[in-house]
Amino acid sequence: MKPAHNVPVLMYHHITPAGGMINTTPANFESQIAWLARNGYTSLTAARFAGHLAGRPVPEKSVLITFDDGYLDNWVYAHPVLQRYGMNAVLFVITGWIGEGPVRPHEGLDGVPAASLPAAPDHDASKKLIEAGRHDDVMLRWSEIDAMRAAGTFEFHSHTHTHTRWDQVCGPDVASKRAHVAKELADSRATLQARLGEVSDHLCWPQGYFDDDYMQEGRNAGFGHFYTTDPFGQNVANGSPGAAGPEHIYRFAVRNQPGAWLAKRLWWAAHPFWGPKYNAWKSWKKRLRARLRGRRS
Repeated sequence: MKPAHNVPVLMYHHITPAGGMINTTPANFESQIAWLARNGYTSLTAARFAGHLAGRPVPEKSVLITFDDGYLDNWVYAHPVLQRYGMNAVLFVITGWIGEGPVRPHEGLDGVPAASLPAAPDHDASKKLIEAGRHDDVMLRWSEIDAMRAAGTFEFHSHTHTHTRWDQVCGPDVASKRAHVAKELADSRATLQARLGEVSDHLCWPQGYFDDDYMQEGRNAGFGHFYTTDPFGQNVANGSPGAAGPEHIYRFAVRNQPGAWLAKRLWWAAHPFWGPKYNAWKSWKKRLRARLRGRRS
């Protein structure tokens, strides 16, 4: 029997010269995308990835490139790299954080020196600016989203409307939590429909958190493909051994390393025999660390 075909899903947040945790430098990002292109990888659309999960064929060397939140640096630095190499990505956007205004310059534009590019703070600095209400300093504008869609570098899907963890806000009040999640998802879908003319059934959970209540409200809102931050599994077609299906899509965070690191990580992610063993080992280590932390506390 032929081994099940796994499609690895890559997770990014920031492409910024600042580097650091969940931030990839433009040089490393270009090295990674160049490696994918040079080695014959196909970057899938969300629709083709959904088809793969449903059992339809995709190229053997396929990946899904995803970004979370919708930071301005995705336009400034990631968009031109994807365009140079003919690759595309999926961006899960927090619809309530996107602003208005003209398109700002991005890397590689003729006559625009690097010093004139918008600032690209790291994740911690971006969060502080957002908390201060300065979303436009670090988040995309709808005009930039339109430009990326027109160029074919990014497509846009829901990451909720405000990125709020309603389980934390509402505590034990399950009815309130579900009502807020339902509104959150409805607002996100309505905004995407109004601004882009379409909305898909692909949803990425904020901070990767979900429970049974979240899942049910997601289904009620019309979503059918749910993206996690769980790296320890393989995205194989329904019916294949180990398949989790479209309601639990595995993604691994891409480190701030050159393309050679990504080559090794993809080998582990995609291998039909060693991949599941690697995931089981890493998952065991994670559980062990959690138990040890619990004992110390």
